[in-house]
Amino acid sequence: MIQPIVHYGIHFLVPLAVALFFFKNNWEKAFLIMIATMLIDLDHLLATPIFDANRCSINFHPLHSYYAIGVYIVLTFFKKTRVLGIGLCIHMIADWCDCLFM
Repeated sequence: MIQPIVHYGIHFLVPLAVALFFFKNNWEKAFLIMIATMLIDLDHLLATPIFDANRCSINFHPLHSYYAIGVYIVLTFFKKTRVLGIGLCIHMIADWCDCLFM
């Protein structure tokens, strides 16, 4: 019961809080970019079955691999890709929390 609240809370509320706090002048754009990072879940379509409630996404799906996470972290260091990198890292944290609930 608490897992979906934590998961979707991180996916939506944390990006909103980050956008409002760190990107005050452009918070709407920053929030939309961070929400758009959920598109990396399209890599779930490569798995069989597509959805498995007992599967940890981290290091299972290609865009959720440790190598990809390393790239997402590097993106946060550059001004032009910072918001995207933050959004992707928040997404990975949300998915990692799912793994903790298993």
